[in-house]
Amino acid sequence: MLLWNLLRNSSDNGAGNVEQVLVPIFDVLILVLGVGGHSTVMVILCRRSRRRMAQSGTGTDILLLALSFADLLLLATLPFHTAAIAMQQWPFGDFLCRLTGFLGSACTSASAFTLSALAVSRYMTVVHPARTYRFLSPRHAAVTAALLWVPACCLAAPQLAFRFVASPPNNPDALACFAFLLHRDQLIYGLVHFLLAFLLPLVTIAIAYGNIYVFLWRTRNTVQAPQVERYQSKVTQTSAILVLAFTLCWLPSYGLTLALLSDKRSGATGTSPRYGPFSVFARLMAIASTVLNPILYVLISQRFRQDLLRLFKREGQRASGGGPA
Repeated sequence: MLLWNLLRNSSDNGAGNVEQVLVPIFDVLILVLGVGGHSTVMVILCRRSRRRMAQSGTGTDILLLALSFADLLLLATLPFHTAAIAMQQWPFGDFLCRLTGFLGSACTSASAFTLSALAVSRYMTVVHPARTYRFLSPRHAAVTAALLWVPACCLAAPQLAFRFVASPPNNPDALACFAFLLHRDQLIYGLVHFLLAFLLPLVTIAIAYGNIYVFLWRTRNTVQAPQVERYQSKVTQTSAILVLAFTLCWLPSYGLTLALLSDKRSGATGTSPRYGPFSVFARLMAIASTVLNPILYVLISQRFRQDLLRLFKREGQRASGGGPA
C-alpha cells in the first residue's frame, strides 16, 4: 500500500502517462478476475459448510474463507487507487485517504497471516493429526481467523492516524494522499511492515512446508505405502509453488518500497527517483496476488475442483431450466 502512494506522489510526466494508460487496464482485469474468483470460492466453501462435511476439512475451509474475505476487501480499495493514478491526484478527500490506506495495509497483512496459518494447519494435519482434530475444529479456526486481524489492524493503525491530503511541491494545483509527514517515519514503518507482513509469514510458510517434506521423507523410509510417496511428491511441488508465488508477488513491491524509502532525496511530500516500467510491474505483481490466491490455495485441491464442476453443472442446469430451483 505504501508503494502505491510513493509511486503516485513521485510521478513525472513521462512515467505518469504510462501509468495512466497501463494501470486502469491491469486493474480492471485484476478486479474482475479477483472478485469473480473469490466469490466463486466463497460460494463453494459456504455450501460445504451447509452440507456439514468432515470436521477436519471445515476448519481449513474457514481459513480459506477468511483469506478470500481479506483479498476481496483489499480489492474493494483498488478502484480508489486506480482513479487516483489515472487522474494523477487524490480526489476523494481526507477520510477516504485514511480509510483506504488503513484497509489496504490491514488486508495485506491479514492475508499474509492467514496464508501462514494455512501452512501451519497443513503441517499439523500431516505431522500431528491427533492434535489437528481439536485445534482445527470450526470454532478454533474461526477464532484464529478473527484473531489474525488484531495484529493486522495494529500494523495498519499508523495509516489511519497519520495519513493526510496535501499538494506535492512538484504539482501545487493537485492533491495527493501521503502516508507520513517525515521521511524517517516512512522508513521505519516500511521496514516494520516488511519484517512483519512479508518476511515473517514467508519464513513461517517455508518452515512449515519444509517440516512437512522432512516428515514425509522419513515416513516413506519406515512405512511401505505407495500413497505416502505420491503424497510427498504432491506436497513438495505444492509447497514450492506456494513459497515461490508468495515471494515473487510481494518481493518486487517491498523491494521497491524500501529502495524508494532509503533514498534520502525522497520525502513525505517530495519527489522520489523513478524506476521506470519496474514500478508498474511491482504494483501489478502485488495486486495480482489477490487473483493467484484462489488458484494456488484452493484450486489445487481435487475436492474443490469437484465442487467447482458440480457448481457449474448446477448453474448450467438452472440456466437451461432443467435443474432444481
